[in-house]
Amino acid sequence: MKLKKKTVKKAKKTTKKKPYFGKEAHAAVVDYQLTDLREEKNKIYASKIRPSFEKLTENLIFIHGFSKDKEHFQVLKADCVSFLFQILEKFDVSKGSKAFSYFNVCAKNFLIIQSKKRAKRKGRIISIDDECLSNRDKSSIENFQTLNSQETELIKAEDTKILFEMLAKIKGKLTNANEIKCCDAIISVFQKINDLDYLNKRAVFVYLREISGLNAKQLSVAMSNIRRHYKDIKKSNDFFILFSDSE
Repeated sequence: MKLKKKTVKKAKKTTKKKPYFGKEAHAAVVDYQLTDLREEKNKIYASKIRPSFEKLTENLIFIHGFSKDKEHFQVLKADCVSFLFQILEKFDVSKGSKAFSYFNVCAKNFLIIQSKKRAKRKGRIISIDDECLSNRDKSSIENFQTLNSQETELIKAEDTKILFEMLAKIKGKLTNANEIKCCDAIISVFQKINDLDYLNKRAVFVYLREISGLNAKQLSVAMSNIRRHYKDIKKSNDFFILFSDSE
């Protein structure tokens, strides 16, 4: 009778994984701060610190559910790692704290703030394809236009009034026919300003030339003299009287 040999299973040796932000990463942060050579700093960061930052950020996002969207996850991760890099010099080893503890708290707070900002932005946005919106609601959103406040409109109207009073005062000082034509053209442009297609410098000059009937040289000379009268009025008490009368 043959005796069966007892098979003894050897226990597998369990090898501990190195922590992604352990003593080596802590030492790398210290080395990074101690060196003044930019090339050396970049080398230390790329090989020893950045991988730890990336893993730390990934774990925080997964554990706390800061992002479930793949595309947003990558953006959020990159922003957080970039933030940690910016505060790399702020870690103070003399206080006795570990680098992991410091950057873990900083990263978590950053992600919380970003999460709140994103939630706030999403709360302000309404999708035009939302099924709960009626056709009337969708039409209102599509044709929505912002209106200035009543105070803004009053200030705008007051500024326009002062402008036309200023132009009238300048015109009263003019004696040259071309200058008067130019001033009338300026007043006409401001009166029709909301109906004009273009408002750059060249377009305004063309409008003035067409309205006044003056050529380019005549218009330039007339505008120079009108500008001089404008500066004189602003320097004198007439401008302050003009402004106070409008109030």
